[in-house]
Amino acid sequence: MYQEDEVRRMVQEVLAGLVSAGVGTPAPDAAPAAVAAAAPAVAVGSAGSGGGRVAAVAVEDGEVPDVTAVSTKDEFHVPNPANRQAYLDMKQSTVARLGVWRAGPRYNTWSLLHFRADHATAQDAVFTDVDPGYAAEQGFVAGQTLCGSKDEFLTRPDLGRKLSDETKALFGRELTKGAKVTIMVGDGLSTSALVNIPQILPAIKQGLKNAGIEVGPVPFVKYCRVGAMDDLGPLVGSDVVCLLIGERPGLATGESMSAYMAYRPSEDKPESWRTVVSNIYAGGTPPAEAGAHVATIIKRILDEKVSGVDLKL
Repeated sequence: MYQEDEVRRMVQEVLAGLVSAGVGTPAPDAAPAAVAAAAPAVAVGSAGSGGGRVAAVAVEDGEVPDVTAVSTKDEFHVPNPANRQAYLDMKQSTVARLGVWRAGPRYNTWSLLHFRADHATAQDAVFTDVDPGYAAEQGFVAGQTLCGSKDEFLTRPDLGRKLSDETKALFGRELTKGAKVTIMVGDGLSTSALVNIPQILPAIKQGLKNAGIEVGPVPFVKYCRVGAMDDLGPLVGSDVVCLLIGERPGLATGESMSAYMAYRPSEDKPESWRTVVSNIYAGGTPPAEAGAHVATIIKRILDEKVSGVDLKL
């Protein structure tokens, strides 16, 4: 059985070997001050024939720097590129993992750690439940679909499209019936996306208010799929239902949100009847900007009395 100091020594030897081989750490343009600030025990050394620099991370108190502090847009690991600046400029236009380089046939260490960290972020977004007090803190009317747990939500999408009987009764009492617009919020496949609500929701409300359209109480639906808006539509009788819901996360972000809008949604309407604005988060379409755009689309839907593919934007 290895003792802790022996394990620590072996880890430090492996890291030292990676540094001497020029493997697994960011190039100079890719190691911003954020990483250095996050990890005081970072030493910089030569990377060998690549001419770059790499950060040798020493293990101190069992902690290493947060690799996600560095954006994939700022990482660059290709040794001796023919046109470094063009490569970096291209990376700024996409979150794709370009220029990650390799160690033999494998990812280098830094790229692999970043990949696994982003994957963990995506898993957290999917599997984390909404805080029980979230709806009350936001002033929402809290309800739930027929799903009784996160596991059931993930394995039974059909149940996530139906409001529970208790929720229908509650919404029937608390929500404004016959309103022109009802905005609903759902957790969807990313509870992390709810971080956008404090910016996008006021922007939508303000945009509608400027058009003379008032919005009533906002329902929050736990374990929500997009189809739940079709269940809510006939219940409240609104001309337009707008659902703000967390998107299925990827490796780029776990905070992306979508806004689905439909004119008088119901179960007999096809999915093509919905209009959607997606990729709403700080690194995509900023939530405040998206809110203003959503309000404009809702006004168009009300004017033309159609949505989805029938709405010509």
